[in-house]
Amino acid sequence: MNKIPFLIPGVAVLLGGCTLMPKYERPQAPISEAWPNGAAQTNAAPKTAADIDWQEFFDDPRLQNLIRLALENNRDLRIAALRVEEARAQYRIQRSELFPGAEGRANMYRQKISGTATAFQGGSLITTYTVDVGAAWEADLFGRIRSLKRAALERYFASDEGRKSAQMALVSAVASEYLSQLRLREAKAVANETLKAVQNSYDLIKRSFEAGASSELDLRSAEGQVQAVRVNAANFLQLLAESENALVVLIGQPLPEDLPPGKPFQEQQLLSDLPAEVPSEVLQRRPDILAAEHTLKAASADIGAARAAFFPRILLTGAAGTASAKLTDLFTGPSATWNFSPQITIPIFDVGGTRSRLDVAKITKSIEIANYEKAIQNAFREVANALAVRSILDEKLKAQELLLNAQQKRFDLATARYRQGIDSYLDVLLAQQDLYIAQQNLLQFQADRLLNSIALYRSLGGGWKS
Repeated sequence: MNKIPFLIPGVAVLLGGCTLMPKYERPQAPISEAWPNGAAQTNAAPKTAADIDWQEFFDDPRLQNLIRLALENNRDLRIAALRVEEARAQYRIQRSELFPGAEGRANMYRQKISGTATAFQGGSLITTYTVDVGAAWEADLFGRIRSLKRAALERYFASDEGRKSAQMALVSAVASEYLSQLRLREAKAVANETLKAVQNSYDLIKRSFEAGASSELDLRSAEGQVQAVRVNAANFLQLLAESENALVVLIGQPLPEDLPPGKPFQEQQLLSDLPAEVPSEVLQRRPDILAAEHTLKAASADIGAARAAFFPRILLTGAAGTASAKLTDLFTGPSATWNFSPQITIPIFDVGGTRSRLDVAKITKSIEIANYEKAIQNAFREVANALAVRSILDEKLKAQELLLNAQQKRFDLATARYRQGIDSYLDVLLAQQDLYIAQQNLLQFQADRLLNSIALYRSLGGGWKS
């Protein structure tokens, strides 16, 4: 009989590899095997986007410094990193339940017993000193604890992938805001140059009007043009202030004064020829999809824990130490004590609670499968859109450059014909307005092309490596 307590741990070890977790099978990606026909593809880059560091993708020294500041100070990224630490601590807590827990205890026990309740007249006073070490361990015969540990581990992995996704979003946001700010500065410069030109035209027409050589209609038309461009330039000032405030929030601190100078807007070059390989291979590198898959694996492990709740739980507890009526005799003489108390808990009747918890775990897994598939579909859409827009933007840029050249020639001809007295100032005014719009549109398309490169870089899984 004395060997029975020692057989129980042995049985637990033999059954230790048994778990009731369902075998994980990755759901089939609910997307096409190729990008849509409208999505242009290229394999010019030697590495995939996920393998390209953001320092390599963005070569502007000022932008690189801003991204570094954001990675150090951004509060959203800091929260994401703390979530990882929290998940890691939760995993350690769950893993510790696989091992026996031990604690030491030292007690002094005094009791006064009534004389009328004992054979001793006047009662008795009993004093007992004890020192022992107790241990408890649940024999995880059916993998309940290991399933919970696996679920905690997968959630830790998911939180780490979530941190990577947050870093990707942050790098993309900082770069997009920075390049948008450069575009706004360039647009404001164009507005200021145009304002000088229309102001000079207005001054000439005003003098001509005062001399009786021009009509009031020409004068008021020129004046209206000056005010329209002035309002437009003021709008750019507002947008620049808002953009700078947004950049301050992203980097988590005021803009430092010692930032290195950046490249001009027209010299910004990004890796635009990123390879778009087979969709399923590309998308499996994205942290958000990996996070969704780890969450799905955690839900699958929860099913194992819910299944194990239908089976007995064995808890082994024991203690060893010494006990004595005198403190001086605590570690001498026949004072040794020990106890061993195995406990088996068998579920018998819980009004369907255990079954309902298993049903909840299965439904949760179905939800996470849908979330995983949704993450893949969203990622596929983002990449396909970025690829399609890239080819369209190239065409728009070429056409806009030709349009700008045409508008510049039209303005020059209209100005010459007005000075020769052939056409009215209204022709010059319309040509000036169209030229200004063409200049601003070209800047916008150039910025859109850069922002598209950033969007493609992020959608293909780039930006989390540093």
